[in-house]
Amino acid sequence: MELKPLVFYVFALLTIGSAVIVVTVRNIVHAAFSLMVTLFSIAGLYVFLQADFLAATQVIVYVGGILVLILFGVMMTSGRLDMKLKMERGQLFWGGLVTILIFALLLGVIRRTPWNVQEELGTVEGTTAQIGKAILQSEFLLPFEVASVILLIALIGAVLISRKEVREDE
Repeated sequence: MELKPLVFYVFALLTIGSAVIVVTVRNIVHAAFSLMVTLFSIAGLYVFLQADFLAATQVIVYVGGILVLILFGVMMTSGRLDMKLKMERGQLFWGGLVTILIFALLLGVIRRTPWNVQEELGTVEGTTAQIGKAILQSEFLLPFEVASVILLIALIGAVLISRKEVREDE
C-alpha cells in the first residue's frame, strides 16, 4: 500500500474515532481534548483535498481560537464538571434515526462522487492565491471591506456593553 492512502485512512480513522469520543465521554475536559484531535484531523483531510487555505483556517480559527476559548470557559467556571444528564428513550430513538438517515445520505453522495478528479486535472495550484485574488481583485472587495467595518462596530459595541463602569445619576 502506498503512503498517501495510508495517511489518509489514518486521518479518517482519527477523525471518526475522536468524534465518537467527543459525544460519548462524560468528562467535558476529555471531550474538549478529543474535539481538538478531531479538528486537527479534519485539517489534515483538507490538506488531502488540496484546500490549504481551509486547512490553515481550521487550525488557526477552530483549534487555536474556539477550542482554547471552550477550554478556558470550562476551566474558569466554578461548578460541577461531572453533571448527570438524564436522557429519555424517545430522544435516543429519534437521534439514532436521524443519524442513520444522514449516514445513508452521505454514503449515497460518496458513491456518486467521481474520485479521479486529480488525475483529470493534473497538478492543481494552492487555493490561497486564488482566494486572495477573488477577494481583493474582483467584485468581492467592497463586501469584504463592509463586513470588516460591521465586525469592528460589533466589537466596539460588545466592549461598551460589557464595561462595568458605575455611573452616578445626576
